[in-house]
Amino acid sequence: MPQFQYYLNFHHQPDPKALALTSPEATQAAHAFHTSLPGYAPTPLVSLDAQAKHLGIAKLWVKDESHRFGLNAFKGLGGSYAIAEYLCGRLDIPVDGKAFSLLTAPETREKLGQITFVTATDGNHGRGVAWAARVFGHKSVVYMPKGSALERLENIRAQGAQAEITDLNYDDAVRLASQMAEERGWVLIQDTAWDGYEAVPTHIMQGYTTLAWEIAQELDQPPTHLFLQAGVGSVAGAVSGYFAALYGDQRPVTVICEPDQADCLYRTAKADDGNLHFVTGDMNSMMAGLCCGEPCTVSWDILQGVGDCFVSCADHYAARGMILLGKPLDGDPRVISGESGAVTAGVLEGLLTEARLADLRDKLGLNETSRVLLISTEGDTDRENYHRILNIF
Repeated sequence: MPQFQYYLNFHHQPDPKALALTSPEATQAAHAFHTSLPGYAPTPLVSLDAQAKHLGIAKLWVKDESHRFGLNAFKGLGGSYAIAEYLCGRLDIPVDGKAFSLLTAPETREKLGQITFVTATDGNHGRGVAWAARVFGHKSVVYMPKGSALERLENIRAQGAQAEITDLNYDDAVRLASQMAEERGWVLIQDTAWDGYEAVPTHIMQGYTTLAWEIAQELDQPPTHLFLQAGVGSVAGAVSGYFAALYGDQRPVTVICEPDQADCLYRTAKADDGNLHFVTGDMNSMMAGLCCGEPCTVSWDILQGVGDCFVSCADHYAARGMILLGKPLDGDPRVISGESGAVTAGVLEGLLTEARLADLRDKLGLNETSRVLLISTEGDTDRENYHRILNIF
């Protein structure tokens, strides 16, 4: 049987101080900024009614982030907000709905000069940073871990970035980006945090809450269950933190899903010793966007209190999710979802159909009354693999 491990975390409680980072007030500020960006529009929230009936639950919603800013993934939300926070901080102006026009005005560009933003990525985050740097009129440099798809590299370069695939794993590529920023006076825009580097990752997470804000505006009733994928945990912390702050005691049961080759959050939760636990070496999962071995410290402060279940699973579940969303049942809309975007759909299907997971299903309260929310964080960002999965399986 494909690898599937889990840890239940119901005994922990949300930290109000941590949730303040993703409060409705902070989220509204990020959303006001994003609405001023070129190409902004809320991404679709689709309802898979036939699939929900087939799986035996009341409702299944999927937020389709493949439509975000033409980038085929959600990451532009975080990169743009973090860059805006940095630029506005230099000018001592607020990041709001007027910030973009002010930051792109010729006199502002002349005052700031040419800035180079640098980051490490498997693809989506770097593409978002490169896009944001370009629309603000600045430069970007992007380092990618070994094994990154050439298509993702070319998509980053298409945004004007200087980009390369290194011979490092993701976490070492992050260290390289940090080193180059220090040596060359570049600005690091990284979507993970460590001691001494928390402000930028916090702003990135706050940028991600825009997608959660959009969801809340559309729902006429809150979800009972929220499934979120995680690499370092930034989007998982942002979205789960937003819904915990919004709904309080009525927050959804939250399941965090990771590849078994890079399950640093699962290991950290299971150890429950107050320390972060890393995965080192090569992380050979097709869920490239989730192959991160070191948790984001800012996000973990949220997830340790609102993550009710941490799942470590094999690539099989990502493939199942890609098929479930990409080959919908009659009457349901199609969602083109890549490996990292679809794993939550595969885990949900496994929980609801596999006999060996019946006990976990019961403990999570998944039943005919459940209203489940998934976020497809990326489209077919590696089209070769996407077509292979949908044709072979």
